[in-house]
Amino acid sequence: MVDALGVAVVGFGWMGRVHTRAYARLPHHYPRLPLRPELVTVAEEVPGLAEEAAAQYGFATATRDWREVAADPRVRAVSITAPNFLHREIGVAMAQAGKHLWIEKPVGLSGVDARAVVDAVAAAGVQAAVGFNYRNAPAVESARELIASGGIGRITHARVRLLSDYAAHPDGALTWRYERGRGGSGVLGDLASHGADLAYFLLGDIASLAADTAVFVPERARPTGATAGHTLAAGGARGPVENEDYVSCLLRFASGARGVLEACRVSVGEQNNYGFEVHGTEGAVSWDFRRMNELRVSRGGLYQDQPVSTVYVGPGDGEFAAFQPGAANAMGYDDLKVVEAYRFLRSVAEGKPYGATLADAVRAAGVLDAMGVSAESRGWVDLPVS
Repeated sequence: MVDALGVAVVGFGWMGRVHTRAYARLPHHYPRLPLRPELVTVAEEVPGLAEEAAAQYGFATATRDWREVAADPRVRAVSITAPNFLHREIGVAMAQAGKHLWIEKPVGLSGVDARAVVDAVAAAGVQAAVGFNYRNAPAVESARELIASGGIGRITHARVRLLSDYAAHPDGALTWRYERGRGGSGVLGDLASHGADLAYFLLGDIASLAADTAVFVPERARPTGATAGHTLAAGGARGPVENEDYVSCLLRFASGARGVLEACRVSVGEQNNYGFEVHGTEGAVSWDFRRMNELRVSRGGLYQDQPVSTVYVGPGDGEFAAFQPGAANAMGYDDLKVVEAYRFLRSVAEGKPYGATLADAVRAAGVLDAMGVSAESRGWVDLPVS
């Protein structure tokens, strides 16, 4: 018996499209899932975009006002893919309306915002998932198991990197992403939030950190009309970039391991250079998002001159078997969001969380807040550990 679950998407930029496609693909990859998503409504304030989305993807209705989604009894679950500054308001309202939430990171502009959504979700008794998609890669889950099993010995140090060029062009439009009040902490909330989640997912609690931040493109042109994505805006009045282009951070984990986290949105020559290298007393493991289905693993007890092997993930790793029949067949970015959608709906069906949760969002937000404090004070900041 498969039950219909009315879903809505609030915010229909690129990520709204990704969520919508993930819902549509769920029955193909997870036919035994006891819930079948039905696209009820889409909300987007840009004139005409919601109607366009409804026509293209098959939503039953469209609206420019997300409050209509909260009031719609047909909707039981909501994807929140609107700009960051709206996440808290929309998330709290949807939870209070009894809707389950699949919300993109960061959950608001600070740890305070994330905790407000947590409190609303707890009070309403609904389920919530957060868009930390990189942890869903089967290779990342395999690396986590290797680390946890002691397969590379005691972890000594690690590096997590998220380098991209999406904001590198000096004529990139001065959108909400570059404003402190609407975009929050710049590259910290955008990319470093993924890094903070990956660091915890692989290595556990961060006990303390020391961070440095910088703005490398201090001014941008204001757009003269509606924008989508990372568009250019030459000729408009120029205004200041209020949040960070770059962060580097030294990490001390509760385990005693050391780490480095680096994120940048203006790295010319880098496109989605995301990944990690983890070193232990007996080996190492590394992953590069651009080669998402591979791990580089060094094991064997030689210590010095120990070789490194490329390992291709297969049906025994994470959710790989739901997508491909054999090792070395490629999965892609959208597949990670299908995994995320599956875990979200499984949480709704079973009444308990699967995958990344709001607790993970609060933890990551705490790390980002600590980075901001550290960069301003130029000192180490301690974090609570579980």
